[in-house]
Amino acid sequence: MDIIRILLAFLLPPLGVFLQVGLGLHFWLNILLTLFGWLPGIVHALWVILKK
Repeated sequence: MDIIRILLAFLLPPLGVFLQVGLGLHFWLNILLTLFGWLPGIVHALWVILKK
């Protein structure tokens, strides 16, 4: 399942974070970072997915 989340983190970073943590703080932070730029959203999504 982690591989699917990692692939989704590259395509739609908030979706990958949502599948990992749900509608928590990290999800909303990732949406904000993705709005600032695609790369910050990906970095944050990968960090959230890989830290667990």
